[in-house]
Amino acid sequence: MNLLFLCTGNSCRSVLAEATFRHLAPNTFIAMSAGSHPAGFVHPRALALLEREGLSTEGLVSKSWDDLPTPPDIVITLCASAAGETCPAYIGPAVRSHWGVADPAKATGSEIEIEQAFRDAYRVIRHRIEAFLALPLPILAKDPVRLKIELDALGAQTPDHPLSRRA
Repeated sequence: MNLLFLCTGNSCRSVLAEATFRHLAPNTFIAMSAGSHPAGFVHPRALALLEREGLSTEGLVSKSWDDLPTPPDIVITLCASAAGETCPAYIGPAVRSHWGVADPAKATGSEIEIEQAFRDAYRVIRHRIEAFLALPLPILAKDPVRLKIELDALGAQTPDHPLSRRA
C-alpha cells in the first residue's frame, strides 16, 4: 500500500508525516510526501524535531507531486483548510482523506511558542498515524469506501479526542 502525505509546500507537515509513517509502519507500506507547489526545502525545525524524536531524516526533500516514484493508493492532505489554507486536490485513482493540521511553519511568537507549534503538529500527526496502523488494514484495503470512512474519522481526531481511545 502506497501512501502520499500531501501539502502545498511539502516543507513541514507532510514531511513530518512521511518520516513518522516510515518509522512506525511495517515494510509493506511505502510512505511518500509531496507538494502541489513545493517550497524546495524542508523546514529546519521539522528536521530538528524528527532527529530529537529519533526518526530518520535521510532522503527527506521537498518535492512536487509530479515527481512521485509510484502512484499512491491513499492520499492524505494535511493542510489547515479551517484556517483558510487551500488544500491541493490530487487527481488520480486513490482513496483521499483530509487530516487538517495547523502549519507550524507559519507560527509566530517566542521561540518557545514556535517550537510548541512544531511539537503540537507532530503530536497530532503521530497520533493519527498510530491510530491508522491500529486499524484492520488487510480488511479495509479490500473496501475503499469503509477505508475512507475510517481515514476521515481519524482526521477529525486529536490526541485528546474521546474517539482516540477506540483503537
